[in-house]
Amino acid sequence: MQLAKGYHLTYCTNIHPGETWEEVFLSLKQYLPSLKKAISPNKPFGIGLRLSNKASEDIMKDNLLQEFKVWLEHHGLYVFTMNGFPYGGFHHQEVKDNVHKPDWTTEERVAYTMRLANILAELLPENMEGGISTSPLSYKPWFVDADDFKMNSVYTLCTDNLLQVAEGLYELKSRTGKTIHLDLEPEPDGFLENSDEVVALFEDWLLPKGVERLQTSKGLPEAKAKEAILTHLQLCYDVCHFALAYENPAHTFRKLEKAGIKIGKIQLSAALKTNLPEDVETRGEIAETLNSLAESTYLHQVVERSNIDELTHYPDLTFALQHIRKPNAVEWRTHFHVPLFTKAYNSLQSTQDDVLDVLALLQKHPVTQHLEVETYTWEVLPEEIKTDLPESIQRELQWVLQSINHAHDAEDSSSERSRTNEITH
Repeated sequence: MQLAKGYHLTYCTNIHPGETWEEVFLSLKQYLPSLKKAISPNKPFGIGLRLSNKASEDIMKDNLLQEFKVWLEHHGLYVFTMNGFPYGGFHHQEVKDNVHKPDWTTEERVAYTMRLANILAELLPENMEGGISTSPLSYKPWFVDADDFKMNSVYTLCTDNLLQVAEGLYELKSRTGKTIHLDLEPEPDGFLENSDEVVALFEDWLLPKGVERLQTSKGLPEAKAKEAILTHLQLCYDVCHFALAYENPAHTFRKLEKAGIKIGKIQLSAALKTNLPEDVETRGEIAETLNSLAESTYLHQVVERSNIDELTHYPDLTFALQHIRKPNAVEWRTHFHVPLFTKAYNSLQSTQDDVLDVLALLQKHPVTQHLEVETYTWEVLPEEIKTDLPESIQRELQWVLQSINHAHDAEDSSSERSRTNEITH
């Protein structure tokens, strides 16, 4: 739905199982009309559409895309952002590190992404930008023994393929007038995990190689070529993932702005947070609670903070639990997209405060128009946390709306106090 200041708020439909277009469309028809009626009865409601590779191929056949477009219009719905991170199955199977396959070294990832871009260009309303979030290039543990030559080869392949998409998006804009950006999504153990790695990718690889490519292929002057790269390759700021990197949102936003890197989409999500008692022998109860979350579908990386602020990374929760009694460990953050609307889970907490900080920052610095709730772990949550799925989605969106309104009111009050001080002084 469109909010004040031009924001578009939605939730990501990767929450719904479905790898074929028939399955995806069935779930959209089941949930979206009633959700719109509850959340946005008088205005169009946006969709954060997730299509697997198979579903993206399906919808391009037999006029299905046009039929979907008519259905959207009939129900007052629109698509402005897509999730192009998971290529294959994402539910009812062991996903784990397979979520990164195929990675950005492959032509399969390029073809899938460009297919999504063409679908989005057809669905995207006029005078609105579209975005597609994607994987953080590849998965670091696959290359743990790789030498410098191998790593340079990987980065070269990823860069060439990303620039192939950027050039394709530039051509798509020239042909259709639709601006679509690919939004790289850092996450734990990805080739992109934090803002430093994002800046390095742009400054060392994407910009120098991309400017040269567009100067040669499109005859663009250097400044225009750079502008095109920074328009069509942006960042997906997943709040959960950056909280796992222990990054301060305001600091990260400033760093990206200084580097000229745009945020194409903010995914509103919270990680699981655990404050570890100083007495390590009392951590058994916490370990039991966390062990109940160590399920087999998704990766649940853990990033541990020590009492001197050193970070230790564990590839999954099951590995981390073996080290929960480390004496100098004071906090764990776990890659588990817990619901936004509560920050306490028995003896555990969440990084909900990071979400609130981001929403407050947006009042002063509207770095993007695309806001997408991405809580997708409802199926694997413990029973005491689960609620009815439609109610859960609605509750997440309402919490975001209330938080935005609260941040807006706080900003208005701050501005009024500043004006009063100026007058009285």
